[in-house]
Amino acid sequence: MVAGYVPVRGEPGSVDMLDALRSAGCRVLLPVVVGAEPLEWAEYTGPDSLREESRYRLLEPAGARLGQQAIATAEAILVPALGVDAQGVRLGRGGGHYDRSLPLAAPEAVLIGVVRDEEFVDALPGEPHDVRLDAVLTPGGGVRELARGRSGNAV
Repeated sequence: MVAGYVPVRGEPGSVDMLDALRSAGCRVLLPVVVGAEPLEWAEYTGPDSLREESRYRLLEPAGARLGQQAIATAEAILVPALGVDAQGVRLGRGGGHYDRSLPLAAPEAVLIGVVRDEEFVDALPGEPHDVRLDAVLTPGGGVRELARGRSGNAV
């Protein structure tokens, strides 16, 4: 199982990537924003299963919500970011949704930050509460393991 996201405002990634994961036999979970709580999750079953959420203007799965703990069932989690550094520090959009959700992931899950090539940098300021990513995915570099992921999870 893979937890992904539908890109917004020019973020890297695509619905085609989600469809490719499904075609490869992966069950795909997508986030559902529920305010200042950890994200809830629902299964992505294809482009027709998406609806626009009006408050945040995000495309979200219209199916049954699986709750906040569903992230713990994912073997890999694709995490949108504005920047990722070589130590696994992630710069998000500031809403804190992933900061509240990633601690609920299974310890063995691989956390993969998805950024443009130029958004993968040497160093970003990190906070003690930040959950470090295990890998980064960029269009030009593919998936690369990071020097200081959470726990040395295999990529």
